[in-house]
Amino acid sequence: MSNPRAAMLVIGDEILSGRTRDANMYHLAGALTKIGVDLAEVRVVADDAPAIVAAVRALSDNFDVVFTSGGIGPTHDDITADCIAEAFGRSIDVRPDARKLLEDHWRPRGVEITEARLRMARIPEGAVLIDNPVSVAPGFTVENVHVMAGVPSVFEAMVASVLPSLTGGTTLLSESLRIIRPEGDIAGPLRDLAQEYADLSFGSYPFSQNGIYGANVVVRGSEAPRVSEAMTRLAALFPDA
Repeated sequence: MSNPRAAMLVIGDEILSGRTRDANMYHLAGALTKIGVDLAEVRVVADDAPAIVAAVRALSDNFDVVFTSGGIGPTHDDITADCIAEAFGRSIDVRPDARKLLEDHWRPRGVEITEARLRMARIPEGAVLIDNPVSVAPGFTVENVHVMAGVPSVFEAMVASVLPSLTGGTTLLSESLRIIRPEGDIAGPLRDLAQEYADLSFGSYPFSQNGIYGANVVVRGSEAPRVSEAMTRLAALFPDA
């Protein structure tokens, strides 16, 4: 039985413009791998409502679980919550339990509860809140879509909140070997070994450093003895590398 398949939707003009480097995909991929969920697709869309709605619908239909990051803050361009509501045909409004979370957090600190801040309590009808132990403002889940903040520390906390609710599959194990030879030299033997160990995944990641060319070869699989056996064979092919 294959592992559940996940997709990620990264939302925000700041990502596409290059002003902000996305770190959330890297974190999510690692977290999902540990529980046996395969991150199979990542999309990045601008702060454009029709594009977000279309992407959410497509990913929700084609994957077991979807994670979004970005666009649930207090400013006018934070439109993700509205887009999620539209994608699933649900109403959206300030929800009492989400509002209470924000008020209980801010009032003791003397923070004014403005209309803008209350945008972070606008939740689509029927959604389940995602805990946010970092800054309190919740994410939420609608059907198979988990909607999360874009700030990495908050995103990571929300991922930790959601992971226990997911049903994972087989955890992949991996080993790597650094080979100091150009990829052209190792491609043939590596292809033959990959065919022999068809149940494993072989990846070659080239590098160049101080005029030296090589590749890091990564072998992945679900059974540790099988991965180790393949790595031993790989090392024997390039004993002087």
